Amino acid sequence: MASIRRTLSPAYHDRSYQNGAGLSSQSNRFLPNGNRFVVGIAPFGHIDTYIQPKDFAFPEIKPPHVNLQLGDQIVSSVSLGVNTRLQEQKEVTDLIEPLKQLIIVTPTYNRGFQAYFLNRLGQVLRLVNPPLVWIVVEKKAASFETAEILRKSGVMYRHVICTLNTSNVKDQGVHQRNAALEHIERHKLDGIVFFAYDDNVYTLELFESLRTIGRFGTWPVAMLAQSKNKAILEGPVCNASQVIGWHTNAKSKRLRRFHVDTSGFAFNSTILWDPKRWGRPLSNPIRQLDTVKEGFKETTFVEQVVEDESQMQGITPGCSRIMNWHLHLDTGNLVYPKGWLLEKNLEITLPIT
Repeated sequence: MASIRRTLSPAYHDRSYQNGAGLSSQSNRFLPNGNRFVVGIAPFGHIDTYIQPKDFAFPEIKPPHVNLQLGDQIVSSVSLGVNTRLQEQKEVTDLIEPLKQLIIVTPTYNRGFQAYFLNRLGQVLRLVNPPLVWIVVEKKAASFETAEILRKSGVMYRHVICTLNTSNVKDQGVHQRNAALEHIERHKLDGIVFFAYDDNVYTLELFESLRTIGRFGTWPVAMLAQSKNKAILEGPVCNASQVIGWHTNAKSKRLRRFHVDTSGFAFNSTILWDPKRWGRPLSNPIRQLDTVKEGFKETTFVEQVVEDESQMQGITPGCSRIMNWHLHLDTGNLVYPKGWLLEKNLEITLPIT
């Protein structure tokens, strides 16, 4: 068995150790045959100082004394600031009510300035805060030109086709608007429905005001007379948001129940597909009628949506702002351009001098 010899210092020659025997170190181990094995390395040479176990004692560390006064606050709990901020953001998010969806219905047809009108209206709708869906209705078939304008508009849209023959109807937009109403009812689109002519002029304030409508909202519309020498105001007279009367100038229209323009009102789409919510009879769907006299299509439609002015809401306090102009631009005599026509006599070569 290998042994490790330790040499004693001169100061302790009276102590005798034999090959590690008598060591009280915890590193001694007994082998199965009773022999001891010392783990570790003992230094050779003289040890000048004998180290006692008490020399390894560490000093006791005590926290400093703090003199608390009665007015001092004691922190009972600590939380990370990031958690507090996230909780505040969540509470603010819960308080924000989502915006109502706007459902803009626009009948269109092939005529001069059609592309200009659709592009202009599309750029206005692009500035309106979402959610918004633009339902553009064409007759018989979808034209490539209209589809291209809608794709480039940057607005969520639905291109609807009215297949019903409307050649005998004076107001061709009646069945186009009915096709849009049927689409809304079939797919149960939830939002505020607004009939927007493509040739009208609108303010952004109008579209943002539509989201305040509960059931039915209306506002005054300024129209340019056929003579183009004066403007006519048609729509509600309001006390705050309560409708108390109507603006009208045409004698033939004084027999109407509600004096509104087609683009002078909007309503909740759930009236179309959830009649129980509004206490409406389940018999007939709400549609514009093509069998009534000119000038009565608007009032007969509104009569299907509301019973009287008490169920209406005037848009903007006092209905004192004009946010929609109906210009009645006559473009029937304009030729729809199909391309550039180059005359043969333009083939002239001019010398450069």
